[in-house]
Amino acid sequence: MLRIRLRRTGARHQPSYRIVVADSKKPRDGAFVDHLGHYNPRQDPPEIVIDEEKARKWISQGAQPSEAVQRMLDNLDKMAAE
Repeated sequence: MLRIRLRRTGARHQPSYRIVVADSKKPRDGAFVDHLGHYNPRQDPPEIVIDEEKARKWISQGAQPSEAVQRMLDNLDKMAAE
């Protein structure tokens, strides 16, 4: 099964994350199928950049977002509604 999840990048104690589509059996930082955006929690407010069109396409094809990515997508939907 494909998952939309975070892939950790950055130096030790300075994390940043890429939002990727990957096989659920692959390791967290292993091979991935597609890159959808990035998340930087070290900024205030945290920077979230997601290609929503690509994300919706992958979800429609059966990819399941992780809990963290689902919260990010929900927050983007709320901000777009305001």
